[in-house]
Amino acid sequence: MNDFDHGTPDDTGIRLQKVMAAAGVASRRASEELIAAGRVRVNGQVVREPGRRIDPAVDKLAVDNVAIQLDQSKRYVMLNKPVGIVSSLADENGRPDLREFTEQFEERLFNVGRLDAETSGLLILTNDGDLAHVLAHPSFGVMKTYIAKVRGAMTPQTVQRLTTGLELEDGPIAADKARLLETSNGFSLIEITLHSGRNRIVRRMLKEVGHPVVDLVRRSFGPLHLGNLRVGATRELTSAELGQILTLSRSKDAAAPAGSPDSSSEAGE
Repeated sequence: MNDFDHGTPDDTGIRLQKVMAAAGVASRRASEELIAAGRVRVNGQVVREPGRRIDPAVDKLAVDNVAIQLDQSKRYVMLNKPVGIVSSLADENGRPDLREFTEQFEERLFNVGRLDAETSGLLILTNDGDLAHVLAHPSFGVMKTYIAKVRGAMTPQTVQRLTTGLELEDGPIAADKARLLETSNGFSLIEITLHSGRNRIVRRMLKEVGHPVVDLVRRSFGPLHLGNLRVGATRELTSAELGQILTLSRSKDAAAPAGSPDSSSEAGE
């Protein structure tokens, strides 16, 4: 039996080391060494034969268990969305929307999930529909971290309530993590991490514990971090970031529920 059962027959496709070199993994020679060392997987199975042929349009490649994108037409962009921008490519009410940023690129990009107009921070723009569906849909529970400026001096007991759990009008909810960063001049800064995709959930949780949100920023989405990207700026994901986000997407896609709604149905924060 061959090293994998779902690859391309040996007489068709492209040699694996050539595909790896074209994807920027390593030179052909170095790719052959990675293959021989058992560090390369095709469709989840280790491949040790450098002559193996694969179809880049169908087969999934990973090196050291990190996913590699073989389709060079795909683009992945991080945006630090400003306040006042609607997470839409054509807002029906004529408000400022994401076209200001997507029109900078030749490809037709769309947003992965949403942030409401009053929330700033990390938003992914891409033309990879499969990745967008998996990462945005609430059922997959991708972790997101926010920094919220709230009214009032929040106590440690209140922070604990956020992680212990609250009862909202649409059911119970608990943050995966929460920590108080600062309290001064009648305001508090809190970092909150959760995997829920429910509508405006961070704002509703903080209002429920008596600390309405004044300012809300999404700092991370899955393995991606906003870093020092200025408000209103975009940048393409690094190869390391792309590997992380593709690996996350593929791992969650393996457990995808059949007939899931489209990612555009995800509520905004």
